[in-house]
Amino acid sequence: MNPFSLQGKVALVSGANTGLGQAMAIALAEAGADVAAVGRTDPADTAQAVRAAGRRFHWVEASLDTTAPVPAIIEAVERELGGIDILVNNAGTIRRNDALDFSEEDWDAVMGVNLKTVFFLSQAVARRLVERKRPGKIVNIASMLSFQGGIRVASYTASKSGLLGLTRLLANEWAAHGINVNAIAPGYFETNNTTALRADEKRQREIVARIPAGRWGVPADLAGAVVFLAAAASDYVHGTVLPVDGGWLAR
Repeated sequence: MNPFSLQGKVALVSGANTGLGQAMAIALAEAGADVAAVGRTDPADTAQAVRAAGRRFHWVEASLDTTAPVPAIIEAVERELGGIDILVNNAGTIRRNDALDFSEEDWDAVMGVNLKTVFFLSQAVARRLVERKRPGKIVNIASMLSFQGGIRVASYTASKSGLLGLTRLLANEWAAHGINVNAIAPGYFETNNTTALRADEKRQREIVARIPAGRWGVPADLAGAVVFLAAAASDYVHGTVLPVDGGWLAR
C-alpha cells in the first residue's frame, strides 16, 4: 500500500485558481484525489490540469469574505464529488499600511478571510467527518509571518500567527477523531502576489541573499508537502507546521 496515495479521496482547496493553491490542487489530483475548488474566480486552468490527471473536478463559486457560504460549499462538494476527506485552507488576503494608520476595515477584511472563515470551514468539514466516523486531513496555509512580525501588514501578521495557534488547538481537539490538522508555511514564492517585490531589484537581492537555497520558491515546491500532510504517510503527525522556505527560517 502506497502511504502517499490519495486514491478514492476528495479534496477541497480554497483559492485554487492560480499560484500556490493551483499547484497544491494539481499535486493532490496527481496523487489520486478528486478536487473541489472554492473561490470567486473560475479556476479553468486548474480544472484542466486536474482532469488531465484523470481526476474529477468541481468549482464552487463563493466569496470567503464571510462565513455565510460555508454550508452551501459543503453541500455542493458532497453532491458533486462525495464526502470531503481533505481540506486545504489556502485562500487569503493582505492589506498594507503603517500600524499608526491601519484601518478597522483593513483589519476586519483580512482577519475574516484568513482566520474566521478558515475556522468555520474547518469546523463544517470536521463535523461531517465526525458524524460519519471517517478520518480526515486539514492543511492550513500559514506564512513566514506566523513566526516573524513583518512590517505594514498588521492584520496579516495577526491572522497568520493566529492560524498557527488555531492549527494546534484543532489538532488537540480532533486528533482523537482521526482528523489530522497541520499547516504549511511557505517562504518567498514566485506568485502574482510577489510580482512587485521581485521587480524591486534591491529587495530581490536582499531576499535571495537570505535564502540558503539561493532562489525563490515556485508553486510546485509545495507539492510534496501538501501530499504528505494529506496522505496516510502523515497519520501520526498532528499540530505541526512545515516550513517550505528554502531555509529562510534557519538563516
